[in-house]
Amino acid sequence: MAARQQRAGKTRSARRISRSASAAGKPSPGDTPPVTAARDFDGLVQAITHLHEHFQMQAARAINVSLTLRNWLIGCYIREYELNGSYRAAYGERLFDVLSERLTAKGVSNCNRRQLYRYRDFYQAYPGIVGTLSPQSLCLFPGGDEAARKVGTRSPQSVVPAEELLPRLSYSHFELLTALDDPLKRAFYEFECLQGNWSVRELKRQITSLYYERSGLSRNKKKLSALVRVKAEPQTPAQVIRDPYVFEFLGLTPRKP
Repeated sequence: MAARQQRAGKTRSARRISRSASAAGKPSPGDTPPVTAARDFDGLVQAITHLHEHFQMQAARAINVSLTLRNWLIGCYIREYELNGSYRAAYGERLFDVLSERLTAKGVSNCNRRQLYRYRDFYQAYPGIVGTLSPQSLCLFPGGDEAARKVGTRSPQSVVPAEELLPRLSYSHFELLTALDDPLKRAFYEFECLQGNWSVRELKRQITSLYYERSGLSRNKKKLSALVRVKAEPQTPAQVIRDPYVFEFLGLTPRKP
């Protein structure tokens, strides 16, 4: 009985995610009110604070997108080398160990053996990210435009378009999502992340608490979703900047308490 309910819940979840995906990540008209000139001191303070938060968020997103695309392209290079290179004859099963040693010696951040596997898996889980590459970044894609078009049609394809995920989710979000083997479960958490503006810690907490499974069995999914969103921790620009991956990417050392 429970198994049938869960399967039915998954089917309904898939339909709900698909219907809502086009709206996910798109700001509502009320999110950014028009700016008016300050007429009093408190208004001036509020206007400058809003200005600061706006550009802080822009900076955080720009850094995050660069890091995410770098890691995705590293995964691409590794996978293409696995498919077409002579690594088995040269390195055998030690490819990732040797590559990690060489890249670390060159000063490339976050390239230990485990991370290299994660970058490759990230590339395979999100082929649609190729469509977000700028002309400048596309020059870094092995094989150029034609190869990029082929990659963009590979499975799995995310229900939520990559161009909506990339500016809203940090690489740390993508890493947690990539670890989910079930594409429907991954799509569910993608959608919820965008709708709730979840922090990385919140995404991890919801995955650990089996929110997807609980939603599938729930008789009142809207009530459960509303409850989760009220309690969820939102992501802030400061959290993106303080992400350990971002610190290493920028060559910074976190300040010790």
